[in-house]
Amino acid sequence: MKPKKKKLSLAMQIFIALVLAIIVGLLMQSQAKFANTYIKPFGTIFLNLVKFIVVPIVLFSIMCGIISMRDIKKVGSIGLKTVVYYMCTTAFAITIGLLGGNFFKRLFPIITTSNLSYKVGEKMSIMDTIVNIFPSNFVSPMVDSNMLQVIVMAVILGFAIILIGEEKNHRLVTAFNDLNEVFMKCMEMILKLSPIGVFCLLCPVIAENGTMIIGSLAMVLLAAYICYIIHAVVVYSIAVKTMGGLSPAKFFEGMLPAIMFAFSSASSVGTLPINLECVEALGADKDVASFVLPLGATINMDGTAIYQGVCAIFIASCYGINLTMSQMLTIILTATLASIGTAGVPGAGMVMLAMVLTSVGLPVDGIALVAGVDRIFDMGRTTVNITGDASCSIIVSNLERKREANKKNK
Repeated sequence: MKPKKKKLSLAMQIFIALVLAIIVGLLMQSQAKFANTYIKPFGTIFLNLVKFIVVPIVLFSIMCGIISMRDIKKVGSIGLKTVVYYMCTTAFAITIGLLGGNFFKRLFPIITTSNLSYKVGEKMSIMDTIVNIFPSNFVSPMVDSNMLQVIVMAVILGFAIILIGEEKNHRLVTAFNDLNEVFMKCMEMILKLSPIGVFCLLCPVIAENGTMIIGSLAMVLLAAYICYIIHAVVVYSIAVKTMGGLSPAKFFEGMLPAIMFAFSSASSVGTLPINLECVEALGADKDVASFVLPLGATINMDGTAIYQGVCAIFIASCYGINLTMSQMLTIILTATLASIGTAGVPGAGMVMLAMVLTSVGLPVDGIALVAGVDRIFDMGRTTVNITGDASCSIIVSNLERKREANKKNK
């Protein structure tokens, strides 16, 4: 009998695709148009499939997670811990971004600020933002992939099913659990295409921006990526070790498939299915992860906060403006609050950056200075975002297990 060939893990397949995309992309710099025309569409198809599965995954996984807890108080406990953790890590992230930006400030290149143009979308008031969290009908949040509204729908439906009572709702619970399994299986099928998707998404980006990386904006990119790494290694390692009871080395090793996918796709929401698999393998409770991760993909933007800190300092220095301590505190507050409601899709950080710049009176046109390489910033900040979501799942699961154990011991 022939011994079975050992199959490459998904993480290794994605890593190989990542390396090949960089090599091929660098070789195709003179053929960037070809890469964008004939390679990128296959990446877009893969990303479309991921986006197609994300809404039902978020809706049914949160709903089934809430139903499985069978206790509204427990849902409230998990929700509170999650939001507090996300807000705290985002505040840490923007602080690290500002410190990193100030440290690298002397090394930032002098870039001409004439003829800049960047069109900012219509600004919404805080009250409009709050109103838009709540859906006005059942279908549009799913059609528009409005993740906050989908989460609100899932929470309301989950609570309603708990309140109906077990005797009456067992058929509904079985049906929703079955639907959840169906969509999870669809997700499994789509994820098998990850290596192809990663290659087709990343190769055109490298082909188009390869030379730009070593150009005038290299120092800004370097500052952002150093801050990304510091935040992930220091903040998440300490949090996972002290509150999650997990070795940081084991955490990052288990997160590799999701990290590599996030880096390639630059989509927090798109990485959600693979992130769910990784955290469950690391020991997070399924009902907790099903609630915490979709919420994190929508409101937890640590990487985006770092990007805003570095870019705010860079744009200010290009205009010859020195930010005061009060302006930096305003940036920290604005970025932390703005992270709630920012969609986890490529490019969302640009909208938040416009809000941050406006809050401290910096010219919004300065966004044009970094817009050309935003995709390269986005790859790193998405990776930090999803790693933060995962760390929250591990920590909340561990804290909830301890809470349950204390209740039993009383």
